[in-house]
Amino acid sequence: MLVIHQRIPAQDHCDAELELSFEARSKCRLRCFTRQGEEVGLFLERGLAPLHDGECLKAEDGRVVRVHARAETLLHVTCANAFELTRAAYHLGNRHVALQLGEGWLRLPDDYVLQAMLEQLGATVERIEAPYQPEHGAYGGGHHHSHAGEAEFSYAPRLHQFGVRT
Repeated sequence: MLVIHQRIPAQDHCDAELELSFEARSKCRLRCFTRQGEEVGLFLERGLAPLHDGECLKAEDGRVVRVHARAETLLHVTCANAFELTRAAYHLGNRHVALQLGEGWLRLPDDYVLQAMLEQLGATVERIEAPYQPEHGAYGGGHHHSHAGEAEFSYAPRLHQFGVRT
């Protein structure tokens, strides 16, 4: 098994590749397989932003592994104007939906209830297959919904760097 503990800056070359959904890229502990079929155990630091497309990891044996965002079924949302798009984003945010933002569009995981709400608001909603990389949020780490106690979650919150794309 290829064991990985370390995230590293993007590299020009890689020895293996992982293709992962956003949910899988959000986990710090994961059993998965490279594109070549080799078993991988991810044991990454807790509380960091999800892995992003093109990010690299360093295995215990020194190999470099590149992460690729797997295409997922998403709702691609557009509106007639900026006000309507902002309104759609507000209602999705009020439901704690993670959004990928683009120039004049929003993307979110496929959900028929949210699709109906968006269409009721006047948005145009198209189902597409594409990699999903939502905004990480204003605060990285520090926030959790566990009832196991605070000791397990002792990392300090990190403020998101607004305007910086990773």
